[in-house]
Formats: sequence, structure tokens, C-alpha cells
Amino acid sequence: VSNSERPHGLQPTRLLRPWDSPGKSTGVGLFTEAPEPLPEEPKPVEMSFHHCHRDPLPQPGLTPERMQAQRQLCTACAVCCVFMAGEVVGGYLAHSLAIMTDAAHLLADVGSMMGSLFSLWLSTRPATRTMTFGWHRSETLGALASVVSLWMVTGILLYLAFIRLLHSDYHIEGGAMLLTASIAVCANLLMAFVLHQAGPPHSHGSRGAEYAPLEEGSGEPLPLGNTSVRAAFVHVLGDLLQSLGVLIASILIYFKPQYKAADPISTFLFSICALGSTAPTLRDVLRVLMEGTPRSVSFEPVRDTLLSVPGVRAIHELHLWSLTFTHYVASAHLAIDSTADPEAVLAEATSRLHSRFGFSSCTLQVEQYQPEMAQCLRCQEPPQA
Repeated sequence: VSNSERPHGLQPTRLLRPWDSPGKSTGVGLFTEAPEPLPEEPKPVEMSFHHCHRDPLPQPGLTPERMQAQRQLCTACAVCCVFMAGEVVGGYLAHSLAIMTDAAHLLADVGSMMGSLFSLWLSTRPATRTMTFGWHRSETLGALASVVSLWMVTGILLYLAFIRLLHSDYHIEGGAMLLTASIAVCANLLMAFVLHQAGPPHSHGSRGAEYAPLEEGSGEPLPLGNTSVRAAFVHVLGDLLQSLGVLIASILIYFKPQYKAADPISTFLFSICALGSTAPTLRDVLRVLMEGTPRSVSFEPVRDTLLSVPGVRAIHELHLWSLTFTHYVASAHLAIDSTADPEAVLAEATSRLHSRFGFSSCTLQVEQYQPEMAQCLRCQEPPQA
């Protein structure tokens, strides 16, 4: 039948060949069936602009800031070891307790820097199901160990200085003491220069950098730089003050040997100064370990910022704490109106916490406002400290 003579609507047919199985596709068969549609490729899901993963996945290893801190600590630790050995020899030759005190403080600094380097390495380990926040707080624990070790060594040396003041049976070599004290001052100046962290302020964000919050909380500036380097720098400043005091005492003893009591007196006075210089670091470390509100952020500004988000009627379960001096965390329950868009409220609240206060991690729960929340005891604000 020619195409012109074939009735309209009939399609040409083809006989099945012996090698064609009934289930095998052979083009057009005796019975025409609609071809099965090909499965559609899954379309990529577009994340909303307020998705929680704001930053790319962090690369393994140390961040540039922590690599710089590692280099600073390694350099300062090497300088400290060299001059500590010189002070031990000089203090022994000069029979000076003040020189030995300074050497002991350098030994404590070496131990604290080694602990800080270990904590920096430990903080690079990824988070696990047991340590869900990772090992960032090991840096704070290293700073605590540094302060405690310095306090213990200083306490022993204060006792020895008191014994010398009580019994004047000792002799001081003024020349050796003067030379060693001068070298100690130079060493501490060099370490202070290496550990100094003055630099441009860091940007906002949640990449582990230090923040400069736009909202003023307690009015105190946020500490810049790595926690361990900051603690080591404070220690070196305390040692520098003591070295200057020892240098003054050595000059006095060199020209007036009868004033040898200046040696234990300088040890006593400047050890107290070293203890006082580490007190702020110890206070900050304890604040972090006790999960207190960060020093540069206050409860009221954060609360008012969340309440100013359109649609938010009330907030409760507001918690502010920090993993380290620079890694802030916040969580809260937001009670919103029934007409408010939860996604929009969540996006706006999260954005404000990140941009105004520099919180690295924000966990916000959005729920519908109920009048009973006003009488709920757990929904009340915590009292003043």
C-alpha cells in the first residue's frame, strides 16, 4: 500500500524478526506503545540567602592568624631558652636570687609557650560527635596553665626572698649581676617585640577572626590577637618590669655593696607586679570556662536587637557565651506573631547578630507567641549578677 492510499491515521507496521524478542525495543512494532518518559534530572536546591552555612568549609590546618601566632611563639620560645640559660649561669656566679628569680620566670614562660604551641596544634583537630565544637577551647586551657604555673613559681621565689630578708647570710657579686641583668632586659625587650600583636582591626564575620562589634556592650575593647600569644605577651611584660627592677638593684649593689638587701627586695616587689599583670588574663580565662557573657557584649543590647526584629513579640532562653576570647556563640527562642514569616524573622535576627556583635554561631528557635509565656518562669529574664 502506498503512502497515498493508506487510510488516514494508520501507521506503517513492521513484522517482528526471529531475533527480535518481544520485550526488546525495535523501533515501531506491531503494537505501538507510548515511550516511557526519561527520568528528569534532579534540579539543584537553591539555598535561601540566610542559610546557616554562610562561609565555605574551613580548610584543615591552622588559619593565617594562628600560623602567625605559632611563628611568634616559636621565635619567642627560642629567644627565651637562650637567655634563660645565660641567666641561670649569671645568677649562679653572682649569687643573686633576683637573677635566679628572673630565670625562673623565663622558665615558666618557656613552659607556657610550649603549652600554647601544643594547644594551637590541638585546636586544628576537626569536630567530632563527642567534641561537637572542636578543640578551640584548648587554647584557653593553655592560657590557664600558663598563668597557674607562673603563680606557683612566683610564690616559691617570694618565699625565698623573705628568707633572705630574714637572714642576711649571703653575698652578691655586683659585676656579674649587673651584666646579667642588662642582658635580661634586652632579652625581654626582644621577646616583647616578637609577641606584640598591634595591627589593623579585623573584619566582621564568622571565620574565626577577631571581631570589632558595632554595638557597644560593656564599653571594653575586644582583645585583639591570639589568646595564647596575648597571655605570653603579658608574661613578658611582667618579666620586663622585673628585669628593670633587677637592673636597678644590680646598679645599686655594684656601687654600694652594703645595700645587698636590694636583691631580695626587688625580687619581692616585682614578683608581686608579675602576679598582678596576669590577674586580668586569669579573669578572662575563668569567664570563658564558666561560659559567661563575652566581655565586649552585654545581655541588654543583644536582647533589644532581637526584640527590634519585625514580628518578634518576646524572647526567652537567651544564652550568650564564648568558646575562646574571640569565638562568640548565642542561642535564643524567638516568640513571633502569627502573621509573621518565620523564615524572614530568622534571617533578619541571624543577620543582626552576626553583623552587630560578631557572633560566630547563632542558634535561634522560632515559635508562635502565646500569652501564657508572660507568666512562665523559664521565659523570664535572668537577674543581674
